[in-house]
Amino acid sequence: MIRINLLAGGRPHVKKRLPLPFQAGQKLTIACSLILIFAALFVAWRYWALNRASAQLDADIAAAQQETARLHTIIQQVQEFEQRKAQLSQRVLLIEQLRRDQQGPVHMLDEISRALPPMLWLSEVRQAGSDITISGLSTTETGVADFITNLEESGYFKRSIDIVNTTTDALPRATGELIKFTIRAQFQTPGQAAEPAPAPRGK
Repeated sequence: MIRINLLAGGRPHVKKRLPLPFQAGQKLTIACSLILIFAALFVAWRYWALNRASAQLDADIAAAQQETARLHTIIQQVQEFEQRKAQLSQRVLLIEQLRRDQQGPVHMLDEISRALPPMLWLSEVRQAGSDITISGLSTTETGVADFITNLEESGYFKRSIDIVNTTTDALPRATGELIKFTIRAQFQTPGQAAEPAPAPRGK
């Protein structure tokens, strides 16, 4: 016997649909999740980049400090070198000055000894800077004059030489006179000779 279900065949098939609010909330959740993931990734990348930049900056600062220390050492060495150079220059100048000062008295005494005429003796020679004071004895007045002339003509004494004083003492047994004299002169080296006077201007 065949049974036919007329009731079942008469009803239409209805599909179940999800409500729209549920689909919109799901999409919003997914979008927020993606935003949070990208934000977390960006924060992580930024943190890594900042740490890397900080490490590089620390390395640069350490290298700069090392370079500063090296340059400071070089600067100290240069300053010490300059100081030693200045000291050596001062020593060289002092040595040259001493040599000139030594040559001056040697030439002075040499010229004085050459300028001595016969029968004239020196008792004292004093020097104060370029001023020379000479004391001595002579048996004649012309001897003192010849001595002064010889000093002036040597070129090592400025003109004119001053006679400070002269005294005459009689020699024992009436054999003559003894003249005591003191003269003052200014010593000069040949390089310090006076410059020639300028020629007169024409009318």
